Amino acid sequence: MSKKRDARLKRARRGRKHMLDLAVPRLCVYRSPRHIYAQIISASGDSVQAAASTLDKSLREGATGNIEGASEVGKLIAERAKQAGVERVAFDRSGYKYHGRVKALAEAAREGGLQF
Repeated sequence: MSKKRDARLKRARRGRKHMLDLAVPRLCVYRSPRHIYAQIISASGDSVQAAASTLDKSLREGATGNIEGASEVGKLIAERAKQAGVERVAFDRSGYKYHGRVKALAEAAREGGLQF
């Protein structure tokens, strides 16, 4: 692995340790060059309560690797979280900077009604 990836994973572990103390579900984000994925993972970490990504059929038509795609995923994950009965989450950015696509996803999820 590269030093850059190792550093990101180290930041992610540090953040997840803090989220474990909060005892709320976490909104976990994974970013690839072409797509962005979001999951709401239970507080115990054993199940996924809701998931959304740019691979969903409704979002696949437009551009998937940009800010607009990320904001659509944020809206979709907020909608699915409400259906699952989740309103309050911890935002797990997986060691990525809170910038660009990650920020757009978070802001869209907040607008959709998730609290974090």
